[in-house]
Amino acid sequence: MKKILILLAFLCVGSYSYAQRPNHKTYYSTGSEFIFSFPNVNNLEDEGTVMRFSAFFNPEIFIHHDLTKQVGFFSGLTLRNVGFIIDIPEELVEVPSQDVRKKIRTYNVGIPLALKFGALDRFHMYGGYELEFPINYKEKTFINESKEDKFNVWFSSRTTTFNHSFFVGFETPYGTDIKFKYYVSNFFDDSYDRTLKSTSLRYSDFDVNVFYVSLSFRVYHFLHGM
Repeated sequence: MKKILILLAFLCVGSYSYAQRPNHKTYYSTGSEFIFSFPNVNNLEDEGTVMRFSAFFNPEIFIHHDLTKQVGFFSGLTLRNVGFIIDIPEELVEVPSQDVRKKIRTYNVGIPLALKFGALDRFHMYGGYELEFPINYKEKTFINESKEDKFNVWFSSRTTTFNHSFFVGFETPYGTDIKFKYYVSNFFDDSYDRTLKSTSLRYSDFDVNVFYVSLSFRVYHFLHGM
């Protein structure tokens, strides 16, 4: 219920943002993402993966510069909750009779760079690249649908130092934004050789590429003197 209320609040803010969009070449926007993510895992069948929904905490701020009324670019700073959910196959579980599910995520600081084109004050598309730095790792273990273990680590060696991703999306006249993003970097560091709790899998056994679809809402602000 709380996530639904947050979504409705952002819808109201997003519908208001169009009227507030400044008619200037340089400006900034603020907002947040609702992320629906999936993992592409090399050693699991598709039925072993589960959609993960992240409504909190995904703030973002972008600096925009419009070259013309149809072409512009933006960059900025993001903080993003990105992860995935997997059901471990029975043959890879320590106790074969157990159902083991892993929920894994990182908080990433990101720096995007994107080109946008179309009617920039109305409907337009964009695409670009983002460099992200994982700063906090969390892992939860559920056995037979009961949470058995949880931990989080700052700047964990389990994950890669940098994540590289590409994204495309479009924005409506009311500041509502839909985006698809794919991480070309492996989620885990392939040199980290420890075993995941309750499984026979090592972190280095995984080759995980996360991808997601997100819904976000932007509010635009005028930069005085620009």
